[in-house]
Amino acid sequence: MSLPRLLALLSCVALATASLSALAQRSEAAIQTDNTSLTAQEKSPWLLAPIFSSNPKLGTSLGALAGYIHYFDEKSRPSIFAVSAQYSDTGSIIGGAFGKASFHEDYHRLTGGVVYGNVKNDYDDYLGTGIPLRNDAEMRALFARYLYRVKGNGFVGVQGVYQNFGIAGDTAFDDQILDIVGLKPFKSAALGLVLQADSRDNENMPARGSLLNLNNLAFRESLGSENDYNVYRLELRHYIPHGNRNVFAMRINNQLTDDAPAAARAPVQLRGYKVGQYTGKNMSSIEGEERFRLAEKWTATLFAGVACLYGEGNNCSDSANLYGALGAGVQYILKPKEGIVLNLEYAAGKDGNYGVYLKMGYAY
Repeated sequence: MSLPRLLALLSCVALATASLSALAQRSEAAIQTDNTSLTAQEKSPWLLAPIFSSNPKLGTSLGALAGYIHYFDEKSRPSIFAVSAQYSDTGSIIGGAFGKASFHEDYHRLTGGVVYGNVKNDYDDYLGTGIPLRNDAEMRALFARYLYRVKGNGFVGVQGVYQNFGIAGDTAFDDQILDIVGLKPFKSAALGLVLQADSRDNENMPARGSLLNLNNLAFRESLGSENDYNVYRLELRHYIPHGNRNVFAMRINNQLTDDAPAAARAPVQLRGYKVGQYTGKNMSSIEGEERFRLAEKWTATLFAGVACLYGEGNNCSDSANLYGALGAGVQYILKPKEGIVLNLEYAAGKDGNYGVYLKMGYAY
């Protein structure tokens, strides 16, 4: 399947799903949270939660997230500032700090963060080569995005990222494999533009509306990158309320690359797969998730999705390039006003891939 036909198919699915929202009937009163019933802990601006994940590639990791929630004004969305850290039984460590701010009546949105990681990978089949590989990857990254509301739900903005990856094999043989597949320590830095239309009623726990996000990153040597290449992303999320506070959520995600090195190619981005394990020149995926409201503070999810890696002779008509995933989860609503949930999910993919995750927030 060619890229134009694939994007056209995904667009048709998006439009068909969006049209179902006209059939959803739900009163606005049922959507709103009754703030008078909030406990002192739920009203507190402080946020503390455990983080847990387990998969066959990175082992089992445990950590924590601590954050602070602030409202700059009554019309702005909640701003969150947090730090997190995780440590795995394989010796991997990942930590970072990030912030998401909305201010001046939500006309300005600013997101940024810093990440450090020392990740020990153990692949049975690296990038589909059939070759096992063990390696250590040290990662340092900075990122920032600024959006300005131009009219209605429309935003324009800029973004930037700097990454410094150091990669080494556990043995001399692993180093040879890294050289064969083209993975070497490298630096990358990029700037790009962002166009966004956001009609979601809540960023953290949306019950209706949609998010259309188009952006690019131009990696250039003049900015400090070791390679010149481009990354383009187009994403659509849509939310349909139905029944007794249930929500059907869907996402179409596309990532296209141009002259990207091996470590920066488009990855499969589905729950159940380690990001970076399967990559290609381009990636497109579609996901659907049913969110059931079990009780005032509890929800549950059932989800499924499929991703395709294509380009350079690969296409989506070949099942070897398709990656399916399905799973389920349960969520506890920590902050009803802000819609912040603690989310425990299990996802399974093909070829024995799986993941167990305890994290903050829905997948999208």
